[in-house]
Amino acid sequence: MYPYRFSNLLIGYLNLGTLLASIPIIGAGLWLAKGSTATCSSILQTPLLVVGFVVLLISLAGFVGACFHVAWALWLYLVAIMLLIAFLLGITAFGFAVTAGGGGTQIPGRPYREYHITDYSSWLQNHMQDMKYWKPALACVVGSKACAKIANWTPMDYLQHDLTPIQSGCCKPPTACQYSGGMPVGAQDEDCYRWNNAANILCYQCNSCKAGVMEQIRQDWHKISVLNVIVLVALICICSCGCCAFRNARRSLSEYPYGVNRMSKINPRWDYYWYSAKCFSCTLNCFASWQLFFLCKIDFRIENIELY
Repeated sequence: MYPYRFSNLLIGYLNLGTLLASIPIIGAGLWLAKGSTATCSSILQTPLLVVGFVVLLISLAGFVGACFHVAWALWLYLVAIMLLIAFLLGITAFGFAVTAGGGGTQIPGRPYREYHITDYSSWLQNHMQDMKYWKPALACVVGSKACAKIANWTPMDYLQHDLTPIQSGCCKPPTACQYSGGMPVGAQDEDCYRWNNAANILCYQCNSCKAGVMEQIRQDWHKISVLNVIVLVALICICSCGCCAFRNARRSLSEYPYGVNRMSKINPRWDYYWYSAKCFSCTLNCFASWQLFFLCKIDFRIENIELY
């Protein structure tokens, strides 16, 4: 029977939980791939499936290795956890770098903010300017019905209620724009000329709309980064427990002291019995030596007494 130490039990239960949690993740990815035709949902199917299968395989290796003392499975598990920690560190640092800046500008007398594309990193700007990335993002904006929620607002509502970054950038013209008879007057921002009251046009082609999308990405990414930091701390703790479980899996079940005679498998190493026999032989030799010493000492005292 295997000795279930605390680290092995902890790793076993943790990986059993993540193993079960990976099943609905894979199911959600398969459902999106088969039953959902919305662009915003379908783009999530590949990441969900990849994450689900990776978590399933890692959890399976950790569970088997910790509960059944399979050293090679725990070794694979620890390598995967370390790679995952390095990946999360890299992606978190990269996310903070590309989402730096932004935040928008507060409009005087209005509860909402307006956003400018030049306030964001060049990497994010280039992605939003590339139609390969902008078309799916725009499809998500239109599909979210964000503009339909404020379609019936009055000018007073804009003075009293806040707007999301998407609504501020895509569903209305910039506040600084001036119109006469529905047409912009004088030299103004280019977005003032791109605006149209038609529900399928609005300001979807404005730079302010792209800035609103980037601001939403920035806010979402910062929330994800906080979660990433929590996950990193948890993974480092799990990795530490996994190292203890890996060490336990390589130890012997016998009770003899660990030392030069440390074993690499469940059964004792080849030199264990030789070592034990050698120790027993040394003990016998020592005992014989002490016997001889006491006998000589007794003989010496007897001779001294006879001389007197």
